[in-house]
Amino acid sequence: MTNSSQVNGVSRLQKANAIRALSMDAVQKANSGHPGMPMGMADIAEVLWNDFLRFNPANPNWIDRDRFILSNGHGSMLHYALLHLTGYDLPIEELKNFRQLNSRTPGHPEYGHTPGIETTTGPLGQGISNGVGIALAEKILAGRFNRDGFDIVDHYTWVFLGDGCLMEGISHETCSLAGTLKLGKLIAIWDDNGISIDGDVKGWFTDDTPSRFRAYGWQVIEGVNGHESDSINRAISAAISEDSKPSLICCQTIIGWGSPNKQGKASCHGNPLGEEEVKRVREQIDWPYPPFEIPSSIYDAWNGTERGIRLEAEWNEKFLSYSKDYPEIAKEFTRRMSGRFPRDWEKNVEISLAELGKKCETLATRKSSQQVLELFGPDLPELIGGSADLTGSNLTTWSGTISVTANHSDGNYIYYGVREFGMAAITNGLALHGGFVPFCATFLTFSDYARNALRMSALMKIRAIFVFTHDSIVLGEDGPTHQPVEHAESLRLIPNMSVWRPCDSMETAISWRSAIERIDGPTCLLLSRQNLPYQERSATQIADIARGGYVLCDCRGTPDAIIIATGSEVALAVEASKSLGKKGCRIRVVSMPSTDLYEQQDQLYRETVLPSSVAARVSIEAGISRGWRHYVGRQGSVIGLDSFGESAPSEIVFEHFGFVVENIVSTVESVIETNNDC
Repeated sequence: MTNSSQVNGVSRLQKANAIRALSMDAVQKANSGHPGMPMGMADIAEVLWNDFLRFNPANPNWIDRDRFILSNGHGSMLHYALLHLTGYDLPIEELKNFRQLNSRTPGHPEYGHTPGIETTTGPLGQGISNGVGIALAEKILAGRFNRDGFDIVDHYTWVFLGDGCLMEGISHETCSLAGTLKLGKLIAIWDDNGISIDGDVKGWFTDDTPSRFRAYGWQVIEGVNGHESDSINRAISAAISEDSKPSLICCQTIIGWGSPNKQGKASCHGNPLGEEEVKRVREQIDWPYPPFEIPSSIYDAWNGTERGIRLEAEWNEKFLSYSKDYPEIAKEFTRRMSGRFPRDWEKNVEISLAELGKKCETLATRKSSQQVLELFGPDLPELIGGSADLTGSNLTTWSGTISVTANHSDGNYIYYGVREFGMAAITNGLALHGGFVPFCATFLTFSDYARNALRMSALMKIRAIFVFTHDSIVLGEDGPTHQPVEHAESLRLIPNMSVWRPCDSMETAISWRSAIERIDGPTCLLLSRQNLPYQERSATQIADIARGGYVLCDCRGTPDAIIIATGSEVALAVEASKSLGKKGCRIRVVSMPSTDLYEQQDQLYRETVLPSSVAARVSIEAGISRGWRHYVGRQGSVIGLDSFGESAPSEIVFEHFGFVVENIVSTVESVIETNNDC
């Protein structure tokens, strides 16, 4: 079928031109945006959405829908135009308000903000990487739940991506792994227009992209005319026919197609075309309608609601038969995809916490974390983990671990190799798909590699768990390249990111519980390499751990000073309080494993933990001191580390930087004296 062929009197070209018109008009009205990519990919989008994509505008969350991701998210008007035209709840008024405050058409697609958006994109390369995670989720769930004659999990992940996505290093990390895992239902369509913001990419991007992807183990379909419907249709059909490899379709396009003076040029990449050029485009593409006006015949040709309702009804009928033949598995599938916890989850967690309380073991919190996985894992089959080539150090496997491989998809653990950024983005994809509680792990210092994916996770408010072990300078001999200093504080700076740095096995278990039960954002768990003593607590204190900060050790009467600590430094604080107690000082020790959760508590609770009447305060954390000034105030003191670490045995490094009981005692005494003089 060619661009000029018609269905109900509307040609493919007319449908594609509706995308072009809406895109250029919205960008022009906003006086901001990227018209070139939507105009260049409109023909590809028309074929994909009308001939292949399985979706239901009446229910954007239909479980077995295909997932569509715009990795080149700067061209967001392409996606908004598609959603509007096909019948999603995105009225024309929202397109008129493109890039305006409180509209559902922000500058880049945002998950949870606009119906039909599967992930937030814009930072290039992360959309395709989320897509790898989503396609991996589909493969794993299919391996777990499908039965002969019942492919209840059977959908594709489609990704549009551009040169910028391919230049970003994360695309190498994730596309390489996608080939290794043979994600045959992942299909990426490359907008090969040869233009980026700075101009013709030949000056800085001369990779042989098809050969690169063949080396990854992908099927590569070259020579596709991105403006010719038959060529696009044949390429997509070929991609679907290959189910053992992901596919890359290389579409040669002209950025800004239809613009007489700007097509094929960088000037239409990230700027409005201008009023005069918009008029010329209308003449060029034979689009006589005023801005934001779409003829009813074109709306009718695009509308996907009736087809979508039919597709979902067919799936529902199949699932009903599946439920009769496999009732228990069907119930489990429904539970997992709804995000509900297993029936006895709460009871089993309490039993696990009681077991930990009886053991009172001295363990590294990374080892405590592994014990928690052993306790929680059997009751939570949706838990899926992985590590960036540090499994033996992160301690992220347990007795129920089953590796996910190309030929064994029904697993719960992914060996990511040395791909921290890609791992975090894939973890986000697993969370976005649904049916999983995903976690991944590396050393805390390498969280820098993954940082933008962590930020995107927080922005999207998705449940993803990031386990970062070897959390301080106690790495010792590995030296400052591997010793995190600024990392804990920098993670706390990310809005909506919950950060835990537990001091023993009980705090570790409760941090895991908090991360698993949190459904509105991600969590970072910062865990120690070295053994840490178990701290005795009452039932009330154990309950208060979940509040992020609580009184661990107290004194009679009003404290002379309060010591606030996290992680491995809590044990030092407790020992220092004992030494000071022998000298007649009344000392309170506050463990604050999660500052963000503590800040969410009401003022009354926070006042009971850190009473404003006690100004003599000392904080202890083996990291950047700046954030702790908020808690100790002007009359307090921070024992922290505002330089890089050193290479030496861990105990020597800790002593060198003042993380010893003697220095803490001296600092507290000085603070008490200073406040008594005030």
